[in-house]
Amino acid sequence: MNEKTCINCNRTDEVIPLIAITFKGEEKQICPQCLPVLIHKTQQLADKLPGIESKPPAEH
Repeated sequence: MNEKTCINCNRTDEVIPLIAITFKGEEKQICPQCLPVLIHKTQQLADKLPGIESKPPAEH
């Protein structure tokens, strides 16, 4: 069985709820407490989501 863990803190869904995300066709999980890292400090996840560091911010 493939254990699901948060890409940032590595906690499992046995410990905390996880949110499924996809990037470049791959599904990953992130917990709600680490979601701000994905939103505001994406570069910190560059080693776990290769290629994300080169994406320009979206225009709003």
